[in-house]
Amino acid sequence: MSADAVSVTQRSWRSPLLIIACGGLIGMLTFGPRSTFGFFIQPMSHDLGWGRDVFAFALAVQNLLWGLGQPFAGAVADRFGTLRVLSVGALMYAAGLLLMRYAGSPSVLTLSTGVLIGFGLSGCSFNLVLAAFSKLVPPHKRNLALGVGTAAGSFGQFLFAPVSVALIDHIGWPATLTAFAVLMLFVVPLSFAVATPPAASVDAPAEDRQSFTQALSEAFGHRSYVLLVLGFFTCGFQLAFVTAHLPAYLVDRGMPAQTGGWVLAVIGLFNMIGSISVGWLAGYFPRRYILSTIYFVRALSVVAFISLPMTTASAIVFGMVTGLTWLSTVPPTSSLISLMFGTRWLATLYGFAFVSHQVGGFLGAWLGGLAFNYYGSYNVVWWLSVVFGVLSALINLPIVEKPVLRAAVQPA
Repeated sequence: MSADAVSVTQRSWRSPLLIIACGGLIGMLTFGPRSTFGFFIQPMSHDLGWGRDVFAFALAVQNLLWGLGQPFAGAVADRFGTLRVLSVGALMYAAGLLLMRYAGSPSVLTLSTGVLIGFGLSGCSFNLVLAAFSKLVPPHKRNLALGVGTAAGSFGQFLFAPVSVALIDHIGWPATLTAFAVLMLFVVPLSFAVATPPAASVDAPAEDRQSFTQALSEAFGHRSYVLLVLGFFTCGFQLAFVTAHLPAYLVDRGMPAQTGGWVLAVIGLFNMIGSISVGWLAGYFPRRYILSTIYFVRALSVVAFISLPMTTASAIVFGMVTGLTWLSTVPPTSSLISLMFGTRWLATLYGFAFVSHQVGGFLGAWLGGLAFNYYGSYNVVWWLSVVFGVLSALINLPIVEKPVLRAAVQPA
């Protein structure tokens, strides 16, 4: 399928550079605002009189529904193309941001921040963009394109983190959410550049003509895919916890609110370096070793961060190390799935892996709020992230990096 898709792309107005550029902008616009929600916790709590557990639950629901919706969004994109999925997802995301502005009760906050934005992200986040890259970009540029696409999402975090802090300070959190909702509408025209053809329009080889159920049965019966899915849980747990609670954690430790904004910005900046570097390294080193190293480095960095005295410098250094490993798990994970099973059902199979990621995200965001309300600190969740990091480092080592053995489909 990929060779045909590439030939279609080469004959159209969309060059690989344009596809990567527009896909990168989509990743930047969709990942940027959702990475800033931690900055809204304190001002909204102050104005609305809610505890952190209310926001933690809404963000946990967002992470969970983002994950649960991803396989279905991926299946629709694999079958009918990415254009309509990205467009509908962007509209849901914009509606969620706008409704979040008018959230007058915890239930409305959960509906907007959790349900609408969660399902919206499943339809328009960088996950679908990466799947489109795998189908549209020539194979020799694929690993690097995946790294660049992931880095673009990180640039969104780098850009939106300090901007959101400044906007909240100057125009207030309601107007900031409205501005973010308007920006989300730009995803719709950008989606035309990364539109993939419907499956029926592609003359795929016989061995790639799998049904949806056949693809799932093959994947979940494959030991390496299951290990990859299990390891991805930790990535979601750590990212969601840090995104949702690091700004408040730093304030609790005596840091000004601006420090949290700059730390998240540094994470985004260094993740661009990490994602592009990992995308390049994946062409030369075993991806299972890259993933194992990433998870182990994360665990060590958390131990150092919570054990050493808290200063602005230590927070920035933590942001640098965390950024290098932040979303750098995504290119090798997506690339491994493509290697093992091909690109026919890539968005779907990556979507199911992302369910594990977002179940971890649900627990990371939610347990952070519960732990703070119960213990008055986040320490128990920090140590959980260390344990999960070590376990994922070990889980990824036995993965076998080769295409699945698949019998050729016989004609009826």
